[in-house]
Amino acid sequence: MEKDNHFTLKQIGTIKTPYEKNAPYQPLYTDNQEFYILLNNEYVDGLSELKKFNYIYLIFFADRIIQKPEMMVSPPWDKGKKVGVFASRSPVRPNPIGLSIVQIKEIVENKIYTSGLDVFDKTPLLDIKPYIKDLDNKDNANYGWIKEGGSPPE
Repeated sequence: MEKDNHFTLKQIGTIKTPYEKNAPYQPLYTDNQEFYILLNNEYVDGLSELKKFNYIYLIFFADRIIQKPEMMVSPPWDKGKKVGVFASRSPVRPNPIGLSIVQIKEIVENKIYTSGLDVFDKTPLLDIKPYIKDLDNKDNANYGWIKEGGSPPE
């Protein structure tokens, strides 16, 4: 019998966006509204040297997901197609953890100003990791099932 493991994650900050009720499916780099991370003061030293990177990964807790996850989902850009949740970018997942890549615009004390984000205002931030060009860019990445009938979101 498999044991159900539970564990705790710490919120290290809060993501601030203009989105109260609706957020885009993917980060919109052209959205010029104000987006920033408000990092808890105890983690500010962890920002040392971060501003030397152009992009970062933000790992967050999608705390407003209320739907029960299903293993088969219909992506919004390919009407009618069903794929496994793990072959999708659906925010409704067994663990409501989100991941976005954003551009760093400026870091001032415990605030990281970024390009557009695809999350609701006051979303709990779990972690920040630098996006490193040669490690995170995979030249042979593809579109998987998406090119079979749909188009990836812009």
